[in-house]
Amino acid sequence: MRRAEMKCIVAAGTLALACIPPAPLAQAYPGKPIRIVIPFVAGGSSDIVGRAIGSKFQEFLRQPAVVENRPGANGAIAAEFVAKSEADGYTILVGSIGVFSINAALFKDLRYQPLRDFAPITLAVTTPNVLIAKPTLPADSARELVELAKKNPGRLAYCSSGSGSSDHLTGEVFRQSANFTAIHVPYKGGAACQTDIIGNQVDFSFQNLGAVTGYIKAGRMKALVVTAKARHPQLPNVPSAAEAGYPDLVVTSWQAVAAPAKTPRDVVAKLNDATVRALRSPEVSERMTQIGFDVVAGTPEEFGAFMKAEIERWTAVVERGGIKPD
Repeated sequence: MRRAEMKCIVAAGTLALACIPPAPLAQAYPGKPIRIVIPFVAGGSSDIVGRAIGSKFQEFLRQPAVVENRPGANGAIAAEFVAKSEADGYTILVGSIGVFSINAALFKDLRYQPLRDFAPITLAVTTPNVLIAKPTLPADSARELVELAKKNPGRLAYCSSGSGSSDHLTGEVFRQSANFTAIHVPYKGGAACQTDIIGNQVDFSFQNLGAVTGYIKAGRMKALVVTAKARHPQLPNVPSAAEAGYPDLVVTSWQAVAAPAKTPRDVVAKLNDATVRALRSPEVSERMTQIGFDVVAGTPEEFGAFMKAEIERWTAVVERGGIKPD
C-alpha cells in the first residue's frame, strides 16, 4: 500500500474515533435511592431502627431510603435476598442478633453465612434483656429463683418468643451457668409470653428491656435482673447480671446494618458515615433511648469482630443445650 493511501486511512480512523463520545465517568455514589431491607414485619425492632436510619439518608447521602419488609424464616429470607443482591451499595440489610448470629449457630442448612456473605457497616443499637417473673413467684432475686428451681427440678417453666430466639437462648445461658433445669415454653412472639407472665401462667422469662419496662413500673411483673454489666437508667432499682453474681448472663439483644459482601470499601465507608450520623442525630438517638436502645454506631471493623464473637458464643450455647429449631 502506498504511503499516501496509508495516511488517508489513518486520518479517517482518527476522525472516526473523534466522533465517538467519551465513556461517561462513573456516577458518584449514591446516584439513586437506597433500599433498606427489613427481615421482619413493620413495627418490630429491626423495622423501627431501619426506618429511623433511613429517615436521615436524604440529609446525609442526598438520596432517600426505601424500606422493604421481607419477613419469614427467622429473618433468613431477607438475609439471603440481600446477600445475593448486587454489591453496589443500593441494597442493605438492617437486622437483629438472630439474623446476624443466632441463625448461623442454630440452622445447619442456612442458605447464607453472615461472616461470608455480608460487608459489615455498623452495629447500630443494643439493649439488655430483663429477667422477669410472675407476680406470685416466691422469689425476689435471681439467686432465689435459682434456689427455687433447684428445689423443684424441672417444675418451673420459662417462656420465650420462639425456639431459638434471643430470649430463649438467654434463658439457656442462665440455666446452663446456674446449673438448674426448667421447662422451655416457646410462644409465637414476645407479647403472648409477657401476657402469661402477668397472668401467673408461666414462671419467668427474659424479655427486651424496652418491651417490659412499663409493666415492671406498673407492678404487673417482677424484675429480678438486667442482663448488663451495670444497672440500666430506665430500671435503676434492678440489679445488673454482674452485680447479682451472674457474669455469664451479660447478654444484649442488638440491631445492625450490613451490605452484600463485595460492596466496595469506599461505598461501605459512605454508608457507615451516614448511618452513624443518623444514629447519633438528636432525633434518632432520643427515639432509640425512649424504646430502651443504647446507640453504638461504631466502625465496620468493630461490627465484624463483634458478629464473629457472637456467632461463636451462641454456637457454644446451642451445642451445650442440644437446642434444635422448631
